Amino acid sequence: MNDLKPRLATCFTNIFPDLKPEEIPQASANTLATWDSVAQVTLLASIAEEFGIELEMADFDELVSYPLILEYLEQRVQ
Repeated sequence: MNDLKPRLATCFTNIFPDLKPEEIPQASANTLATWDSVAQVTLLASIAEEFGIELEMADFDELVSYPLILEYLEQRVQ
């Protein structure tokens, strides 16, 4: 679980390449103009693949920021 944050940060930088490392912890759909519905689906698909989890459609509406996604992963990934 110690590698959770760097792996998640990599998913974010793959989808949002202009995002600086220090900006990642505050990243959200509200703070990034490039975080649209396509980016949301692509980001969550990347995260699901990286962490070997399946996301429910209901999760897509809830997981709209780095902190929310990190909290979700901390609960799901062992």
